[in-house]
Amino acid sequence: MANRANVRLRDRCGSLLFAAMAAVICAPTTTPNAAASNDDPAASADAASTRYSVSPGLGLKLTAAGDEGAPAPVATETGGGQNAISKYFSEWFQRSDRAKESQPHWMTPVVTVTPRLEQEYRYDQQWQIRPNGVSRENFGINKGLELIPTEQTELIISVPSYIKDTTSTGMTEGWADETFLVKLRLLSENEEHGNYIVTAFLGVAIPTGSAAFTTNQTVWTPTIAAGKGWGTRESGFDIQSTLSISYGDVNQAQIGEPIIWNTAFQAHVFDKLWPEIEFNYTHYEQGPNAGKSQSVITTGLILGRYQLIDRVKFVFGFAYQEAVSSFRTFNSSWILSARAPF
Repeated sequence: MANRANVRLRDRCGSLLFAAMAAVICAPTTTPNAAASNDDPAASADAASTRYSVSPGLGLKLTAAGDEGAPAPVATETGGGQNAISKYFSEWFQRSDRAKESQPHWMTPVVTVTPRLEQEYRYDQQWQIRPNGVSRENFGINKGLELIPTEQTELIISVPSYIKDTTSTGMTEGWADETFLVKLRLLSENEEHGNYIVTAFLGVAIPTGSAAFTTNQTVWTPTIAAGKGWGTRESGFDIQSTLSISYGDVNQAQIGEPIIWNTAFQAHVFDKLWPEIEFNYTHYEQGPNAGKSQSVITTGLILGRYQLIDRVKFVFGFAYQEAVSSFRTFNSSWILSARAPF
């Protein structure tokens, strides 16, 4: 009976999650005259000379500036809902470009989740040495597709990690849980207007993984993230930081309540080089590690953004991590990161 109840609870949580993601994707966006890209002066002029308003039935009314009293042409559309969806997707890149233009143009660190809104596909690989002679290979590290559905939000849909743990007695392998992350940008200015950002995250892990690597429950992770930079788009220095706590929905004693603070100090030199040092502090409330804390230092280098084709770029990075506290869930690890922003 308890297992059936847990399955029903997980199904409901999954349904709620997908409903929330649909709401984010279908959220209203800024009207075209509100935020034209700085890279397109003609678009700014066009936006300034035309006023847009939505009429009942999803008709789009266009009124030229200075002609408010004159009859205006109305673009009436049949199948309004279908046309609105088509328009939403046809304007996807204009909208995501406006979102990226209105924030700092720093690089996403190797470990710390950036407060910036990013649109890319990302794959990471990790080789980790753990206590008790365990060697772990992590394929993917739950990275995946990152999208900007509105000018203030981002949705990350991960590809579940495939994990191999090797010991002197054998190997255990399997899939990790599926994860999703939604970002809501609260404040931001680009390098020319303040060079800072504040963002709220909500992450969720769904228990879809293999028996050896699943938490057997839905885990929610609210996060607050912020960053401040100094310099220009061509060179400078920035600090990006996140603070989060995770909650399981069934058995807190299994995973506890890890409170995680990540901070990345990042420089930008020679146009394409982004050296960094990151600090991670995790404190565990409840669970098997209750009252214990772990500190980790990560040093890394990221190279990019290199032009590939059209709007697609390429970014490559690597980092070395080492636990420096007496309590540790792992000893050290190497991470490679490959990304294709678009």
